[in-house]
Amino acid sequence: MDSILFTIESGVAFITMNRPDKLNSFNRGMALQLQTILDQCASDDSIRAIYLTGAGKGFCAGQDLAEVVDPEGPGMQRILSEHYNPIVQRLRDIAKPIVGAVNGVAAGAGANIAFACDVVVSKSSASFIQAFSKIGLIPDSGGTYTLPRLIGFQRASALMMLGDKVSASDALQMGMLYKVFEDEVFEDESKKIALQLAQMPTKALGYIKQALNASATNDITTQLALEDGLQQKAAATADFKEGVDAFLAKRAPQYKGQ
Repeated sequence: MDSILFTIESGVAFITMNRPDKLNSFNRGMALQLQTILDQCASDDSIRAIYLTGAGKGFCAGQDLAEVVDPEGPGMQRILSEHYNPIVQRLRDIAKPIVGAVNGVAAGAGANIAFACDVVVSKSSASFIQAFSKIGLIPDSGGTYTLPRLIGFQRASALMMLGDKVSASDALQMGMLYKVFEDEVFEDESKKIALQLAQMPTKALGYIKQALNASATNDITTQLALEDGLQQKAAATADFKEGVDAFLAKRAPQYKGQ
């Protein structure tokens, strides 16, 4: 059974982590397969948005600990440098919008992979936990970078040290998520977001992502200069011309992602 399911529909790459019996916890095969699929998403111009979710009851429970303690396994250093760090880097570098559709528990690296997505939504029954301290580890997969920026230093520090489970409603209130949907409509509503993004000006969305990535460390002068450069690139796209033409003609734009 493939540990990652992958289909393309209406410009959206639908990616499903598929180890439901393990709550989609990562082993080496699943991590490397996800990287390969993300590379395909980055290079395929027909893909204009990405939808990442999990099979079964969980989104992702993080690392499969059986692999960590296996004397023949890759070991912690390789798990980080060859599995999680490249996945998170790809999620942030791909110049296309990524919807993290959290369908169940998101724990450890699974939670932090979700937070690396551009638009994060969840089922009302989902939960989030920085589980690392429970087994004597620190948050990885970019968690110490993304979570304080989403919810603030104090809350991030407490959740990482105490390892509290956070409900979807509390995660929304804290700022971890964009929206929470009731379980019975979650799949339809979350997919609508990805399908909408796939019909939007893809290059502009990629430039937005690039600007947001840089904003975490740039000073205002540097960020203004970056905005200037990216805006010039956006203004040179065919989609910008189409957007203006459609606005003036009072019609719906037909963006091509170019």
